[in-house]
Amino acid sequence: MTDAVETRADPGLRTVVVASAAGTAFEWYDFFVFGSLATVIARHYFADAGETVAYILALLTFGLGFVVRPLGALVFGWFGDRTGRKTTFLVTITLMGLATVAIGLLPDYGQIGLAAPILLLVMRVLQGFALGGEYGGAAIYVAEHSPPEKRGLLTGWIQTTAAFGLIGALSVILITRQIVGVEAFDAWGWRIPFLLSALLLAVSLWIRLKLNESPAYQRMEEEGGERRAPYKEAFFQWGNGRFVLIALFGIMIAQGAVWYCGYFYTRFFMERVLKIDTNTVDQLVLMVTVASAGLYVFFGWLSDRLGRKPVMLFGMILALVAFFPGFHALTKAANPTLAEAQAAAPVTVVADPATCALQFDPIGKAAFSSSCDIAKSVLSNAGVSYGNAAAAPGSAAMVRVGGIEIPSVEGAGMDAAALKAARTGVETRIKAALVEAGYPARADPARINMPLVFGILMIFMVAATALYGPQAAALVELFPTRVRYTAMSLPYNIGTGWVGGLLPAASFALVAWSGNIYFGLWYSVAFTALAAIVALIWLPETKARDLHTIGD
Repeated sequence: MTDAVETRADPGLRTVVVASAAGTAFEWYDFFVFGSLATVIARHYFADAGETVAYILALLTFGLGFVVRPLGALVFGWFGDRTGRKTTFLVTITLMGLATVAIGLLPDYGQIGLAAPILLLVMRVLQGFALGGEYGGAAIYVAEHSPPEKRGLLTGWIQTTAAFGLIGALSVILITRQIVGVEAFDAWGWRIPFLLSALLLAVSLWIRLKLNESPAYQRMEEEGGERRAPYKEAFFQWGNGRFVLIALFGIMIAQGAVWYCGYFYTRFFMERVLKIDTNTVDQLVLMVTVASAGLYVFFGWLSDRLGRKPVMLFGMILALVAFFPGFHALTKAANPTLAEAQAAAPVTVVADPATCALQFDPIGKAAFSSSCDIAKSVLSNAGVSYGNAAAAPGSAAMVRVGGIEIPSVEGAGMDAAALKAARTGVETRIKAALVEAGYPARADPARINMPLVFGILMIFMVAATALYGPQAAALVELFPTRVRYTAMSLPYNIGTGWVGGLLPAASFALVAWSGNIYFGLWYSVAFTALAAIVALIWLPETKARDLHTIGD
């Protein structure tokens, strides 16, 4: 009967893959447009916060869409296992598209005040909720149509949709900025990529309406049986529940850490820390994304030959080995002047540790008024790496740039206007000292070693694609048809949603707290190392399993 099902599905296999991949690429496009425009969105929707806080708030808003993804996974996973794959991912794509178009129409802070960021948060929640059900549906739909010996290869096309979505998002942003100009783009042109989602939504829906239900689900329906209880069977029966835990801690937390570090944290690092022009960063990310797009399919194909587990472990180990030396090399290749200044004139904040707060305020209300806080916030905004040295209790902080010492100002007790003036004065003196010590205000385009930067970024992409390419097949092959949508969607969306989605904000906060521009990498390293250990010990090899007999 299995052979009959596969034969019936074979003539439409290309349509199945294209339709599933196209819809998922559209949803990734929607998500990546927001992530790529975080800096512009921060200025429009968090106008009253300081520069650092506004950027963190924009990153947290981006991350919020990921935080709610597990909820979407639970809701749409239940419907997918109870009512079918096709109907469920038609709903997810519609909800995602409408929320994205709405972001392009939202008034900003200057027009409606506090209601603007609140509405933005609501739209991000809807986006994340919808995407929580999208990936599982598309991956399962393709896997349940695929011959076992080609499952990694064909589901690899679902994995590569993330790259296609990012390529589409960056291309539209670059072209729009080029057509309307930088100033107009920052003022209103940033809305165009969101509004284009209306057209993409119509095309994606038209393609997906041509699909039928998956053969594995049809077979299960034809065989009948007792009423399904996806939550109970997936999470409260140890036979399935243990694989949910293995999928989460042995695959997905690494995927969130490695993939989002490679795609998003590198972007933040180049733009905010290395001070590379935004257009140049966009072009670099676009080139790397295009170059790596085929690797998802390649590693999916390779997992059909070698197995899912060894290919994914290779990606994790490569990331662990490459992150710290890779980012150090990235600094030297992209902004050698900054690397030279850091070596010749290191920056140190000398302060009473008791007066130094964590430079992270998710609600934008903290004043950060101590002399230590003022000094560190100025350096964080400047993207300058600094060390910390303890001063006598109660003494005012100072910043040492090489041999130059700049006293900070104690702002406690000052009103808002006086605090702003004090902060500006400290900032002016620190920036003058940084310039005198050779710290660049921007990366010199003439000194950027583009081939080397590209090569370093590609190492991160190889790690990410080796882990992500076989992932859909590996997750599908862990769970029986009855609970597959629910069981694989939850760990996937916790890993990508909570670990990956919060990575940019959390890593930036770690940098601001420590003063070390590389310290944020520990976030990715810790999650990846844990996953590698769990996968090595507990993750089973699932290559070419019969999807109809899992759990029997």
